[in-house]
Amino acid sequence: MQKPALAQFVENLKSTPGELRRALLKNGLPKSERERSHMSFHNFFLHMQSVKVHKHSLRWSYTLGLGIIATASFIILLVTGILLMVYYKPSTDLAYSSIKDINYVVFGGRITRNVHRWAAHIMVIAVLLHMARVFFTGSYRRPHEVNWLIGLGLLVVTLALSFTGYILPWDQLGYWAATIGANIAQSPREITDALGITHIIDIGGLQKELLLGASFVDEDALLRFYMLHCIFLPLLLTVLMGVHFWRIRKDGGISRPESLDRPGSPDYKPVRPGVFQPGPGKTYGLMAVVKGTRPTVGSAPENTVMALPHLLYAEAAVFMLTTAIVLVLGFYLNAPLKELANPVVPENPAKAPWYFLGLQELVSYSAFMGGIGIPTIVVISLALLPFLDRKGSDTGIWFGGAAGRKVFWQSIAFGTAVTVGLLIFTITQGWLRNWFPNVHQLVIVVFNPGTVLVVLYAWWSIFNLKRHNSIRMGAIAMFTVFLVGFILLTYVAAIHRGPNWEFYWSHSQWPPH
Repeated sequence: MQKPALAQFVENLKSTPGELRRALLKNGLPKSERERSHMSFHNFFLHMQSVKVHKHSLRWSYTLGLGIIATASFIILLVTGILLMVYYKPSTDLAYSSIKDINYVVFGGRITRNVHRWAAHIMVIAVLLHMARVFFTGSYRRPHEVNWLIGLGLLVVTLALSFTGYILPWDQLGYWAATIGANIAQSPREITDALGITHIIDIGGLQKELLLGASFVDEDALLRFYMLHCIFLPLLLTVLMGVHFWRIRKDGGISRPESLDRPGSPDYKPVRPGVFQPGPGKTYGLMAVVKGTRPTVGSAPENTVMALPHLLYAEAAVFMLTTAIVLVLGFYLNAPLKELANPVVPENPAKAPWYFLGLQELVSYSAFMGGIGIPTIVVISLALLPFLDRKGSDTGIWFGGAAGRKVFWQSIAFGTAVTVGLLIFTITQGWLRNWFPNVHQLVIVVFNPGTVLVVLYAWWSIFNLKRHNSIRMGAIAMFTVFLVGFILLTYVAAIHRGPNWEFYWSHSQWPPH
């Protein structure tokens, strides 16, 4: 006998949670590796990663979880950014008041904005450290060359994404940070003015107008930064991240020492011994036999574990930890909000975001070399790295072993000595313009503290390359001294630069306004 409709309705309502679980999991929780494989293949999100991962990839001491931290930060930024967009008004007349409303009127608005800002800082730090981890473990080498280039693109887009958000509150901090960025974009005029050809070819002016949509920071710039920050750059970053993850999978997973999968090696400790059978010697594509083999061909499965649950649990743990950190920071530390932007009253000192302060210190010596020349040299050098330092037996080993660790510490000492020494010299003695007021500007563009540091860093790299007869050792030396220089220049600009970009030991020594 059929149940009454009302009774059937109540029964269906009670069983809805179980039916929803069944609909999501289809055949229930997996109980075997085969079922876990099917679940990974048929689930959209799980399909983004391999069915199995090498146990070495799960070691926190190797990856430090930095890639997942950066990804988690980006997801938090997306969620909080969408919430902020509901109340934000991209207009010079309304932007500042809308931020004040978010801070003081909207329920939960303050912590949402705080979390958004701290997630942005954590993402920048995580991406920078992730790049350093990939470098120091040699993970940029074949077959990961393309992914290294994509990672560089992700770094640039991450910095651009964070910078474009700076102007949106339309306060003094954001307005003058955007003005500094615009002046850096205009820095090629330093050369064209010195050559007297600015009226013929004005590359700097063109770059500034492309950035701002005008010759100064106004509503056009605010709208342009808003569109970049909320639409274009997040979409670009999402695409690059998707390709980045896909390349990791297609390139055989995260790099690791070859000895881990070589039977007979002291490092070979299989999780499931005795199951490896040599695989095919060719890679088969859809239409033909592809020349060579994929990284996964011939790799032993003894040291692999199922991505579900091992990798999934690790990713979830790092995601929750990142979320907890930004929530705590957002609860106790407020995002800054200064006075309403005033083009007539400049900030003194006007400072860029912390991750550009090192460049601002170099810009104080030469606008073009500090803002464009030296960053271009660094990016090109990093892009060429995997093609100059090719695959070696020390791939997947921190610093390439004992020799690399020695070069690393020596490079820290050398980089600290030359950077601090040059800063002390320039602060106490000045530079060419102080000694020769009429010196030609092109001389300063070519010969300034920034270019001197680059030459000294390059010499140290070549010295180690020859001394150890190893491109890898030269690369470690170069990367380390540039990293030390970035940290020290950022520190000096953030802590010791005051009004008129003068050096002060502490903020208390600043002259009264």
